[in-house]
Amino acid sequence: MNSAPARHVLILGGTTEARRLAEELAGDPALRVTSSLAGRVAAPRLPVGQVRIGGFGGTEGMARWLHEHQVDALIDATHPFADTISSHAARAAADVHVPLLALRRPGWVPGPGDRWHSAGSLAEAARLLPDLGERIFLTTGRMGLATFAHLTRQWFLVRSVDAPEPPVPPRMEVILDRGPFTLEGEAELLRRHRIEVLVTKDSGAHATAPKLTAARAAALPVVIIHRPPAPQGIPVAETPSEAATWLRVTLA
Repeated sequence: MNSAPARHVLILGGTTEARRLAEELAGDPALRVTSSLAGRVAAPRLPVGQVRIGGFGGTEGMARWLHEHQVDALIDATHPFADTISSHAARAAADVHVPLLALRRPGWVPGPGDRWHSAGSLAEAARLLPDLGERIFLTTGRMGLATFAHLTRQWFLVRSVDAPEPPVPPRMEVILDRGPFTLEGEAELLRRHRIEVLVTKDSGAHATAPKLTAARAAALPVVIIHRPPAPQGIPVAETPSEAATWLRVTLA
């Protein structure tokens, strides 16, 4: 008797959770897993298994790929701020009737002693900075630095995986680095550069959370940029294990 063909799962990845999910599913002979990376990082950390790199060409291109490659389930495990690809995934999955799950790590929650200032966007964060300080640790990544380019009085320490491209703030130093980061390292970074304000997106990752603890210990204000909501009507899992359970129930 011939066994049933493996079910094809597409993971929209690039995050730690996406890599862990691909690793968890890799040993299941009933599944064939493809991880898709956007290709914005020069040397990405590759997950186990089959990998494709590059965009799909919008909603229609993704829907076509799902159909042509006979995808049985789609898991959006992209960065919480990758709202464009998440919107494309929601529409494409609906168009070709492929079940979709969003894998989103929980956001950060302020604790006692935190001096958080909420911002709904990079532009709103930039508007807050003149009242908060002049030496800024900007950890929002290399994309979107143009939003801060008009701030000529502030000095920026920018940390990103790859070097940013102009336009950028005129007074800026760049650190090329990738997490996880330690509390000791983050505290030393704040002291060495005499940082007065931390700006970060609410990525929710444990690997980058030590900067928040270090800022709290130094009594520094932190501008937190809130993440966009997941597309409406899409089920959400918070961990790779929850996503794996959803997948097996859905494909049963």
